[in-house]
Amino acid sequence: MLARLAANRLLEIRQIFRQPLSSRSFSTALNYHIDSPDNNPEQPWEFTDVNKEKAKEILSHYPSNYKQSAVIPLLDLAQQQHGGWLTVSAMNAVAKIIEVAPIRVYEVATFYSMFNRSKVGKFHLLVCGTTPCMIRGSREIEDALLKHLGVKRNEVTKDGLFSVGEMECMGCCVNAPMITVADYSNGSKGYTYNYYEDVTPKRVVEIVEMLRKGGKLPPGTQNPLRIRSGPEGGNTTLLSEPKPPPCRDLDAC
Repeated sequence: MLARLAANRLLEIRQIFRQPLSSRSFSTALNYHIDSPDNNPEQPWEFTDVNKEKAKEILSHYPSNYKQSAVIPLLDLAQQQHGGWLTVSAMNAVAKIIEVAPIRVYEVATFYSMFNRSKVGKFHLLVCGTTPCMIRGSREIEDALLKHLGVKRNEVTKDGLFSVGEMECMGCCVNAPMITVADYSNGSKGYTYNYYEDVTPKRVVEIVEMLRKGGKLPPGTQNPLRIRSGPEGGNTTLLSEPKPPPCRDLDAC
């Protein structure tokens, strides 16, 4: 009975992985793995010489008997090197460095949505989907990106340049809606992770085309009437330097 249930469950999982990535539920795509030609434990993988030195520097921040605490920054470094996603071999390499069982690394990689378990574009666009951004039009922004690029969520464009995903709150609610662009086009050496805030459907399409042409655009608010997270049009209060609190010199109070 148990063997039959297990066999049926395995069949369900295999059927899920035969579907295109965009049609799977996000949690299912993250938590299961089935070997494929470009992602299996037999593939050789190791850090480059430059990144080996970076890995040593990361490990130096932790006591020698707590190497496992470096798992997140090492996975991030591996993801940057591997074009924005983690293979099983890359995770196994991290496990070997921090001297833990591979499952301990898999647990971290499948828990945090910052780690991608399938291929992404050289520019991975993440649309914030939490309440403040959603109220301010994040769904329309995602629709504009998907329509312009001709893909579904979590698909990669045919030229390999772009993919679009969703991320939960990234802490820019005051400048909602916003997107993040993870730039893997130059590997770990040129990796950037920039926020673009106060965006509109028109503006995100412009951002995509600027990235396609190799342009560099300033991160932060895309509203020319705002400075950082200040109010549109400038401050109407707190226009001068604040007065120091009384009795700064406690002995004089």
